[in-house]
Amino acid sequence: MSTEDQAAPRAVIVVSSHVARGTVGNRAAVFALEQLGFPVWAVPTIVLPWHPGHGPATRVVPDADQFAALMQDLESSPWLGEVGAVLSGYLGNAAQADSVASLVRAVKARNPAATYLCDPVMGDAGGLYVPPATAEAMRDLLLPLADIATPNRYELEWLAGATLADNRAVAQAAVALGPSTMLVTSAHAMMAGSIGNLLVTPREAVLAEHRMVPKPPNGTGDLASALFLARLMEGRSAEKALQMTAAAVFEVLARAVKRGSNELMLETDAQSLAHPMAMVQMRRLAHPGGERRA
Repeated sequence: MSTEDQAAPRAVIVVSSHVARGTVGNRAAVFALEQLGFPVWAVPTIVLPWHPGHGPATRVVPDADQFAALMQDLESSPWLGEVGAVLSGYLGNAAQADSVASLVRAVKARNPAATYLCDPVMGDAGGLYVPPATAEAMRDLLLPLADIATPNRYELEWLAGATLADNRAVAQAAVALGPSTMLVTSAHAMMAGSIGNLLVTPREAVLAEHRMVPKPPNGTGDLASALFLARLMEGRSAEKALQMTAAAVFEVLARAVKRGSNELMLETDAQSLAHPMAMVQMRRLAHPGGERRA
């Protein structure tokens, strides 16, 4: 058997939105994963001309039966053994969650060591921006299968059904929801003028903080999920993966804003994805109930 045959599966199936212009959804995640050396099978859940935040945008959502059939093709693919992870993000409708869940189960049946990262893209500080049925499908069908979840704080509040006023409450909600590893973006920062990313694992709660960037472009959550997954697949510790992810996201975000861009410029700042240099403040926090999950 060749060395290549013995290597761990490295392909990642990314199931998320696709925009013609911009760097959100699959456009961010696929670029980041491929830049770090991971082959990607990209599945669009919706196609848009640009992020709706830039103005009215036509939504093209795949027919439910056709989407399910495509996902079933992937499940029965002779190359499924290449897949080491699945990452799901924005869904075009609630029905897609069934197909994603089925694909995750098929990948894990073929490769029990495969990782499923669920990024429950559903809302922000303004509330849900997907229909409640879609958010409920992510909560009820996808999160229970996830090894890793990467909600922002507002999505976690919706999932937990409670306001999370401090990072202790955020960590408690992360523990209660179930995925063994959770990276909560937009967590409470301890330094003024900063933003936090809180990692909760079975044993640790670690906060990574970097300076807040005003009027940031969209796509940082999609980028963070892909980078965090890639670093874990490289064999990094969860804490190191967090540090590298936060540093890279801050670098590309700060550089895009400095240039006056309304989109992340990953093609220009690819070096920041591979070798981030930004300083990130790392803090270990108290872990509620961690010893019970070890």
